[in-house]
Amino acid sequence: MLHFDTDYMEGAHPKVMQRLVETNLEQTTGYGSDDYCKTAKDLVRKTCGDESLDVHFLVGGTQTNSTVIDALLHHHEGVLAAETAHINVHESGAIESCGHKVLTLPSYEGKVCPDDVQAYIDNFYADETYEHMVAPGMLYISFPTEYGTLYSKKELRELHDICLEAKIPMFVDGARLGYGLMSDACDITLPELAQLCDIFYIGGTKVGLLFGECVVARKGLLQHFFPLIKQHGALLAKGRLLGVQFGTLFTDDLYFKIARHAIEMAMKLKAGFVQAGYQLFLDSPTNQQFFVLPNEVMDRLAEFCSFEIWGTRGETKTTVRFVTSWATTEDAVNKLLENVGASSL
Repeated sequence: MLHFDTDYMEGAHPKVMQRLVETNLEQTTGYGSDDYCKTAKDLVRKTCGDESLDVHFLVGGTQTNSTVIDALLHHHEGVLAAETAHINVHESGAIESCGHKVLTLPSYEGKVCPDDVQAYIDNFYADETYEHMVAPGMLYISFPTEYGTLYSKKELRELHDICLEAKIPMFVDGARLGYGLMSDACDITLPELAQLCDIFYIGGTKVGLLFGECVVARKGLLQHFFPLIKQHGALLAKGRLLGVQFGTLFTDDLYFKIARHAIEMAMKLKAGFVQAGYQLFLDSPTNQQFFVLPNEVMDRLAEFCSFEIWGTRGETKTTVRFVTSWATTEDAVNKLLENVGASSL
């Protein structure tokens, strides 16, 4: 059986596992106060090109999103996000459970438009009854988006400028950040991203780690963040496990190398489906690839390959998602493409 469901089906990169085994019987202090976490944070700051950044390690993506958003918003504020945003669709109301509303904006292949963000803020404060309403307290975007698409440097700058003018923070969900940065379509670097938003996180769960996310924030932005991490169940007592993992990931560019591999596998997969005559749902430049398949083709592929139906099954055609990862082998991609068969359409 071939598996292209998502990018966290495997455990961890062998180098990460090796370091965990090597350090397994060491005794360290807890909750991220150990030397491995300190070293890893320094490596992240160096890679981001800014020694002043605040760095925190959390256990998972949903905990990270809910903790960061809860930390940044006042009680009467909500978070602006695309209607397709992960926090709005696939986090089981985690944000709302913290007492904050997700304020949705139109989605354009997963992205928000700067004009829509500006219009929402302007219209909100133009309403004389705005004190009775949930205020837009921050902006959430994903890089890549839930549809595998990317914001350009120009778009990020425009969005950040709007947030700066409105005095609200801009938060970038980077669960798949490595796959975005290593795409041929990406025109920013990690240091540039750190300057084009106020806070973001580097996803480890989907890019080579057993678990863990790394929050990177403008210095002083996150007040009393440590107890909030604990309140949200995102604080690991054996914090050094996160330090060891992220320290390995940011040594010798491992993070970028393995993310690039996933992109190469995704492009090979996409080219094979296109060559066979199948329709792209959208043209994603990252590790998530979306196709519109006849139901009979989808059902045949499902006999030997797992993937995800995107939305609901159609009457004759269905949109599906195939995802590559740092661990996807070229052999697996070749076997999939050998069995796809040419489209009869």
